[in-house]
Amino acid sequence: MGIADYITLCNGLFGTAAILFIILAVEDLHQPYYDGGLKTHYIWLAMLCILASVIGDIIDGPVARNYSKRKLLGGSLDIMSDCISFCVAPALLIFVMFGRWGEASPFWTISLGIASCWIIATGMLRLARFQYEDGSEINYFVGLSSPGNALLLLSVAGLIWIQPSTGFGPDLTTWDCSVCFGKGTSKPYFDFMMLPLMLICGGLMISDRPMSKLKGGLPMKLSVLQLVAMLVAITSALVHTTKSEHGLDMVGLNLSFYLFIISALLVLVYIILGKRIVKSSKQINDSLSSEE
Repeated sequence: MGIADYITLCNGLFGTAAILFIILAVEDLHQPYYDGGLKTHYIWLAMLCILASVIGDIIDGPVARNYSKRKLLGGSLDIMSDCISFCVAPALLIFVMFGRWGEASPFWTISLGIASCWIIATGMLRLARFQYEDGSEINYFVGLSSPGNALLLLSVAGLIWIQPSTGFGPDLTTWDCSVCFGKGTSKPYFDFMMLPLMLICGGLMISDRPMSKLKGGLPMKLSVLQLVAMLVAITSALVHTTKSEHGLDMVGLNLSFYLFIISALLVLVYIILGKRIVKSSKQINDSLSSEE
């Protein structure tokens, strides 16, 4: 094993730690989430673990190219690590966050469970195709990468989770959604947005759409900005919901709310412009090759 292999192994353990925090969060989430669930810090710790795995996944590639002599072990480890951290952990986290324990109707619970299975299945297919087609040898991804999938899902999940306490957006507490979401006292807010988002993310992972690998230039800078925005958003939410035993810190939650919006928008820009970025980079490479 080389240095990159140990980093990849740690990435998988971060994903495992996220799942353990998700299990611990279940006990707090049996209450209406606007009452007890929003104050739990296990949700944010799970997100931090997944984000740490994303950062590690970015690092292990250059380390492997520069220091690893054999790539077979690293490639196999990377697939298993990515599946745990960027497919299984985000899917379980969303199921726990928006499953509305004790309140949701069977319709919503089953639908969310199917969407979670869809994320895991398409993620496995995407990672298997990457290994089979030797995707590390080309300068772009085919389909949305599994870390990109995790970042988009977590950004929107954090945004929806915080929204009820910020006062931003329409008041959905008067909606009668008992048919789909159960007859509990709490209302769904924007929970329903997660279902189509999960289906779309899974479809993007197994699509043939080319996506830039963000190895340099403006795309790389925007990627770093997105990671920083998400890191600060999760950390701020963790700190302010943990300290505020007598009430939520609105300033800290509002900061997290805006940063989750920025994070989600940057990932969406990457997805929308990914094909164009790949084409422009190909044209630059072709022009350089013709000059030589």
